[in-house]
Amino acid sequence: MIVALEGIFEARAADSIVLKVGGISLSVFVPTSSLGKLGKPGDMVRVHTHLHIREDVIALYGFPAAEDLEMFRGLVSVSGFGPKSALALLSFMSANEVAGAVVAGDTERLTRVPGIGKKTADRLVLELKGKMEKGLKTGIGLGSGATHSAGGDDTSAVVAALYSLGYTMREAAQAVENLRVEPGTTLEDKVKKALRGLARR
Repeated sequence: MIVALEGIFEARAADSIVLKVGGISLSVFVPTSSLGKLGKPGDMVRVHTHLHIREDVIALYGFPAAEDLEMFRGLVSVSGFGPKSALALLSFMSANEVAGAVVAGDTERLTRVPGIGKKTADRLVLELKGKMEKGLKTGIGLGSGATHSAGGDDTSAVVAALYSLGYTMREAAQAVENLRVEPGTTLEDKVKKALRGLARR
């Protein structure tokens, strides 16, 4: 799992940035409210990330603050509430504001966000209120699992890079499964070796 990325901020779009990490440029979706917090192209930036994989869709979502990532993961755990909806919500409200609205049962505030109707707001409150109240009491957040060191396994980053180059999720996953590298091999070299393996097929 990719839990954080640090690299050179190369470019920005309406809802994403391009981050160059170890010789590879990755597109990372971010809340529009965070675009101004990440500096300017050419800066070295770090974002906390969530890798979303569904069938043939793979996308990286990034956030300047760990609490925003934690809230994002909580939101996408709600049935029928996908990552794009979660990103839209966090573009209009901070993680603390979302938590406050959910705990207070303030569905009217949630429905002010474009794309979130009354039923969706009710579902967010129903599924997250108890978790958030418990988190406030215990100090344990909404995220699924503990945070791991970003310096660990970067298998997901290799898969993401291969997918961005036009390979299917199945091809990328198989290439990574067959990848054999020495300890300390850089991410860029892993991708290159995976590409050589794909070329031999």
